[in-house]
Parts: sequence; structure tokens; C-alpha cells
Amino acid sequence: MEFVKLNNGVEMPILGFGVFQVADPAVCEQAVLDAIEVGYRSIDTAQAYGNEAAVGNAIKKCGVPREELFITTKVWISNAGYEKAKASIEGSLKAMQLDYIDLMLIHQPFSDYYGTYRAMEELYKKGKLKAIGVSNFYPDRFVDLSQFAEVQPAINQVETHVFNQQVVAKEYMKKYGTQIEAWAPFAEGKNDMFNNPVLKEVGAKYGKSVGQTALRFLIQSGVVVIPKSTHKERMIENISVFDFELSDDDMKKIEDLDTKESLFFSHHDPATVEYITGLVR
Repeated sequence: MEFVKLNNGVEMPILGFGVFQVADPAVCEQAVLDAIEVGYRSIDTAQAYGNEAAVGNAIKKCGVPREELFITTKVWISNAGYEKAKASIEGSLKAMQLDYIDLMLIHQPFSDYYGTYRAMEELYKKGKLKAIGVSNFYPDRFVDLSQFAEVQPAINQVETHVFNQQVVAKEYMKKYGTQIEAWAPFAEGKNDMFNNPVLKEVGAKYGKSVGQTALRFLIQSGVVVIPKSTHKERMIENISVFDFELSDDDMKKIEDLDTKESLFFSHHDPATVEYITGLVR
């Protein structure tokens, strides 16, 4: 496993395991246990996923020392604001049966995320959070928060894959010392990604699948990735990306796939913002 060093010195695995949309508690718990068994040490969940308790149960049962695991969760919009966020973080700790969380993120840049961040800064200083950051913050809101934060965000988790490589966003994160992390590193299969001829051709040169090639590209680009699967054989495939390196020419071929557009949603679209914020009303 390779690691990135966050802006506060904390080390984070560059490849982790995500549990988005794994709603069934039993399925989620088993998936996390399987992931840890095959070598994953970073697990990414969120209050909004409804599976923090299942993740916590797996952590308790896995047999791996707590200090060897890196656990991420996120504060949802309904818990925004200083008081609510603080209480919700305590709730996340309780649900996962943890004394501390390695990385806490603001899930979306809506409602009182300034108050949320103040609560996170406070709990960070108390040692209950080892690192704090944000998710889905576009460059404008990311810069705004960064300019006034007492503790600079360690991570910004954003949609990042071969079709949306976040070149501009990465430049601003680098400027402020924030690590980029990808959600949907496979673009959830959109744009027929697993049949993309460029990824197929490049992967074939190394005896690797399209998925492995896409993950390797992001890792070599300095992006933290958290692929998801409930199938053990796919988990093994996804983590088997540290035994090869893409050439500069192959990196350039994949860079040319960038459309610089989201395949999911845009915060610049008022209807999208109404929909996301409406989920908690």
C-alpha cells in the first residue's frame, strides 16, 4: 500500500474502500470485513449512507488493531451548524464504537457549513478527529472556506475519474495544501467506461483490467481513491494496482479522455441545489 501525508502530518492510504449505497447492514458489515481481510486499511462511510453502525461492527470484529485502520465519515446537511454538527459527530463516534475518527468531512457545501467546520475544528483540537476536510466543495467555496478556516482542510473529496480529472480544482487544492480524493473513481460505469478503447488498450499492455488502469492513472496523478464493491474478487482486483506503473505516454493518452464535465450533477445548476438541499427539508 502507498500512503499520502496530509497537511497535518497524518498518513492516509492512497487507496481505500467505499461503502456508498451499501444499505443492508449485514451486506455492509461483511463487505468491510472482506475488504480488510484482503488488505484494505482505509474505509470511507458517511452519516447519509446509513451504514456507520455496520462499519463499526466490522471494525470491532476484524482483528486488525485500530491504529492500523483509517476511518472516514461525513457530516450530512441535516446536521449542519455548530451545535448539530458537534452532536452528530459524537453520534458517529458512538455508532461506529470509536474513540476517534481519522478523517471527518463536510459532505456538501450547503446550509451552515461554516458552523459545521467550527465544530470539526474544535473536536480536531480535542483529538477526537485526527484530520478534517470537505467533500464536493467546488473551487470557489473551497477557497472561501480555506481563507477563513483556522485549520486548513486536509482533504477535498470530489467527483474524480478519467472523464472528469478536476485539473483546475487540483491546482487550487495544491495551493492551499489540501489533498484531492476521488469519489466515483470508476465514474459508476458511466460513458461506458469499462469498454473504453483507450483504457482497454493501455491496460492490455500491462496485463491489467480497465478498472485497474483507471485506478492506477488516478493514483499516479496523486489522487486518493476509494473504489466500492461487495464482491471479494473485485476488491482483490481493485487493490492489485501497486505492481505496475503507467508510462508517460499512456498517462497522456488517458489525460486526453478528460471532458472537464461532471457525469452526475452540478452545483452551478439551481435545480440541482434545490434537489440536494430539499432532501433534508
